[in-house]
Amino acid sequence: MGAKTALSAVCLLSVTMPCAGQDLVYQPVNPSFGGNPFNGDHLLGLATAQNKYTDPASRANAAQANTFAQQLQSRLLSALSSQIVEAIFGENPQDQGTIKFGGQTVEFFRSLDEVTLTITDDATGGITTIVIPTFITAN
Repeated sequence: MGAKTALSAVCLLSVTMPCAGQDLVYQPVNPSFGGNPFNGDHLLGLATAQNKYTDPASRANAAQANTFAQQLQSRLLSALSSQIVEAIFGENPQDQGTIKFGGQTVEFFRSLDEVTLTITDDATGGITTIVIPTFITAN
């Protein structure tokens, strides 16, 4: 009988006591939708960290710029090598000379039967030697 009395007392108290509550109000997190403006930097940082997208147009522009730079460098080196060949084998060949460009030094020396080219990498000190035989033609 004691259990029925206790249950009756609980039911009676729950009915007679006033209940209090408040309305549930949705508060967005994102400041773009009315949330706290101090969440903006945090949300942007999270979005940036998760973003794996790269713009294909930026990669294409970078590739085009690299291609252009390589072609320009190739043309300049070609023009420079043409000047070196002209200095060695042109109408007025020189016996010796030194040309410095882009961290490299090119020296050439002419002897009776050959031309010796010495290319030195100024940064590493590496040396490349090229020996070119000259052909003497009889008039």
